[in-house]
Amino acid sequence: MIYLFIDEPYEGLLDRETLIRSAKETLQAENHQDSDVTISIQDDEALKNLNLQFMGIDAPTDVLSFTMDFFDPETERHYLGDVIISFQRAEEQAQIAGHSTESEVVLLIVHGILHLAGYDHSTEEEKNKMWKIQQEILDRLGCKINRLPE
Repeated sequence: MIYLFIDEPYEGLLDRETLIRSAKETLQAENHQDSDVTISIQDDEALKNLNLQFMGIDAPTDVLSFTMDFFDPETERHYLGDVIISFQRAEEQAQIAGHSTESEVVLLIVHGILHLAGYDHSTEEEKNKMWKIQQEILDRLGCKINRLPE
């Protein structure tokens, strides 16, 4: 199951079904279709606080992933983790890249879930592998990204 939370100021600006579909497609691509994730769209301040608390960086960021990877006895399902996205960062990055904010949020959902699935991009080899899979999923979703964030 995909648990999707969108802060009130952004609720009408994104299509919930598109976001849920992007999460489901990513989970399926990584053989985690039976796993649950939470996606939360929040503001810069929330991401800045989480980034400081968990990463030691006193600045907002576009997406944070928190891997949980446990069996939830209440739902009797695997819980993979949480993906938290800054709507403001997504909006700014989309404007710079020349595509829609919703496309940027889809990219960040795919990216965040790939992190939950164990991918990283700290080396050039890891980055190439992750970016390739990310692009394959975006292509399946029909999501056109003009430029990836740095």
